[in-house]
Amino acid sequence: MRWKLDENLGHGVRDVFAAAGQDVTTVRDEGLQGHPDDDVFRVSQSEQRCLVTLDLDFAETLRFAPTAASGIIVLRPPAMVTPAILAIMARQLVALADREAVVGSLWIVEPGRIRVHRE
Repeated sequence: MRWKLDENLGHGVRDVFAAAGQDVTTVRDEGLQGHPDDDVFRVSQSEQRCLVTLDLDFAETLRFAPTAASGIIVLRPPAMVTPAILAIMARQLVALADREAVVGSLWIVEPGRIRVHRE
């Protein structure tokens, strides 16, 4: 699986993906921080990477069609988000992605729960 992490995720999340042997890049790596969401989505599409973000805007399926992407994953941590909680959620996500395809779908990841939306 190929992943792109949005700028709102820290190095700890990237480290989880890398430690699991995943092919991961970040918006920061590519100098896309501060770019509009539409640009980030287009780059993710062109690179055939699943976009992982905290930005709930990417859950707007009419604007960002999951079927046109290699997957969209929106992390929804509790109100008191910490790097440790994000790392736990990333490990949960990587484990599920090994068993279930994310391509063409939107996943909403919450602590202990993942909702999968397919069109």
